[in-house]
Amino acid sequence: MSLNQRKQERDFSAEVKALQPEVEQLAKNGKLQEAVDRISALEKQTRNAADMTSTASLLTLLTRLCWEQKDLDLLNSQLTILSKKHGQLKEAVVRMIDESMNYLPALKEQKSQGKFKNDKDRWLELVKTLRDITEGKIYLELPRARLTVMLASYHEELSETAPKEASSSTAPTPSTSTTTTDKDKPKPEPVTSKDHLDVAADLMSDIQVETYSSMDKREKTEFILEQMRLESLRGNWVRVRVGSRKINRVYLKEKDSQDIKLRYYDLMVQLALQDDEYLEACSAYQEVWDTEEVKADPAKELNVLENIMIYVVLAPYNNEQSDMIHKLYADPALQKAPQHFDLVKCFVTKELMRWSGIEQLYGPTLRQSPIFASGSTLGKKTGVKAEGKKPEEIENPGQVRWEELHKRVTEHNIRVISTYYSRITFKRLEELLDLNSAQTEKTLCKLVVDKIIYAKIDRPKGIINFINKSKNQTNNQILNNWSNDLTKMLNLVEKTSHLISKEYAMHEASRGKKITA
Repeated sequence: MSLNQRKQERDFSAEVKALQPEVEQLAKNGKLQEAVDRISALEKQTRNAADMTSTASLLTLLTRLCWEQKDLDLLNSQLTILSKKHGQLKEAVVRMIDESMNYLPALKEQKSQGKFKNDKDRWLELVKTLRDITEGKIYLELPRARLTVMLASYHEELSETAPKEASSSTAPTPSTSTTTTDKDKPKPEPVTSKDHLDVAADLMSDIQVETYSSMDKREKTEFILEQMRLESLRGNWVRVRVGSRKINRVYLKEKDSQDIKLRYYDLMVQLALQDDEYLEACSAYQEVWDTEEVKADPAKELNVLENIMIYVVLAPYNNEQSDMIHKLYADPALQKAPQHFDLVKCFVTKELMRWSGIEQLYGPTLRQSPIFASGSTLGKKTGVKAEGKKPEEIENPGQVRWEELHKRVTEHNIRVISTYYSRITFKRLEELLDLNSAQTEKTLCKLVVDKIIYAKIDRPKGIINFINKSKNQTNNQILNNWSNDLTKMLNLVEKTSHLISKEYAMHEASRGKKITA
């Protein structure tokens, strides 16, 4: 659909064609302002006549002349003026913005060479000018999104070199004026590394590219991934979760999007570790495994297989985890990592595991992995996820996961014991689990509350009963038993009340008093 909704009244193609060599010669002779004035005069006529082609040609011509003569101040001012002209044709503005954006890479290169150290940052100035022009215009949403990516990347680079804490001289001073509202106040310039990172993340999160029909799938997906990555850097994991739901996972299965798929699931693993959702991390690595790039590299494939088996073992027991671990155990491809496969076999087999034996057999290998390494920062809690956590848990997540593995071994042993034992003493259970009484009771109660096993503890006798008598009964049988028990209790209450009344009557009779009915 064309952006030009007005009917063209006249064709100025001949005039534009004749004017072009004249203004180009004027610009070469140093008379750039005169050339701009002549272009602006003709542009007014073409704009009023709704000649979109001629207007677009004039706008791009004026932009190109300012760039070629290196008059960037005039370029920025003319871009703003031309975009605000009354009745300006939308398609012409789009072409002018596209032409201007072609100059940004050259300015970026000049900036990297240090040409703007003692002068204004021309690249940043042009980016901000173009963003101001595109603000609030639906027909310029695609250029605005691309400009936002550039500006966010710029602030992210500054966050790497900016100080972590603001000094007293650079800290923004609070305003004492009460006449302006918060919206009217200009935002303080970012100073610290966190400030720049917040600015970059806020810039990206303000753009809702999932609603853009003019952006292709790949660019849209990369934009959302960049939003997720920046939010993860500043610890806003709720927005990372929201962003993950905007990604079309069917598109990630296409051959041309394998690199995007790996980036997406890497973020999903980080998100899962923040929430301690190990089964989710296992599922993410299974998707990574189902990638041609990973399967073509034996080293990458082996690393992914090891992570799959570690995370499925770390996940708390439930129906989904049990189903997944049995399916993985039945897959012969996992035998490429024999030691990790043997660990999975231990959890599938209904036999007791000694934690000391697990540490001795698998500890040296597992502790070298980033998942369990003592100094590892993989899955380190940040943002809201770090609130309420102990400092040692935040600084050493590898040790926390190693303790989680110990819990999984203990829970597996209790499930095995509940299968083979109908009753067991507390002391014997502690011996089998290699735990003290407090840890044993805590783990046992957790499994009972989660309805993984059935158990009743007789504290005076120190006996645990794993038999659930009502397990094989129907609902009617359970209700009948409850009714019978209730009847017995009421009969006992009635009998006790009668005996008390009898004793009271006999006591009064022995004293010679008349008993009133």
